[in-house]
Amino acid sequence: MARGKVKLSFIVSDEARKATYKKRKNSLLKKVDELSTLCGIEACAIVYGPYEPEPEIWPTTCGVQRVLSKFRTMPEFEKTKKMFNQEAFMKQRLTKAEEQLKRLRKNNKDIEMKNLMSQCIKEGKVVHNNMSMLDLNALNWLIDQNLKDISRRMEAKNLHQTHIIGNQSQVQLQMTYVPPPPPAITSSKEGMSMVLIGDGHVEMVINNDDITQEKLFMDSMINGN
Repeated sequence: MARGKVKLSFIVSDEARKATYKKRKNSLLKKVDELSTLCGIEACAIVYGPYEPEPEIWPTTCGVQRVLSKFRTMPEFEKTKKMFNQEAFMKQRLTKAEEQLKRLRKNNKDIEMKNLMSQCIKEGKVVHNNMSMLDLNALNWLIDQNLKDISRRMEAKNLHQTHIIGNQSQVQLQMTYVPPPPPAITSSKEGMSMVLIGDGHVEMVINNDDITQEKLFMDSMINGN
């Protein structure tokens, strides 16, 4: 379970402040040890506190002197490039808070203008006559943005519909297309026709003269002639 956010303020109780100091100091030294081991860097820590006669150092006195000597030999620009003190830290926090406040004010103003625009559309007129010029400009900008957004959506919808209609027309053309039948191959023998149609089917056709002679012969047999 995630730990709740701690309020950064001075702890009034002496016992609670002493316990917090001891706990946070050990955690800090542990983090410095982990940072040095995982990243392979030289680090040291010196902690002064009102509850101990001597300052707490890490890792050893010689290690602290070695790191400090190396730091002192660096150029001034390199030393101060990423250095933070209390004043710089507070300035950074104030800058972030001001930016967050500016974003919240802008969001609130946008919500207010959207509600006002909806109300004006419902009433059919500007409902607030005491609006400042800044509010009118913000309302005008919001209306323009909404109109542009509507135009873009309509254009995208029309393009989509045109694409669908084109695809449907192409499918209909493909479905109505009927390929021509294959040419028939015909052969005849002794008054009988044999036609090769398609897919290997054969049809035999008898000439009209043969049909007429057969009919006359059957009539003569029936009449006894």
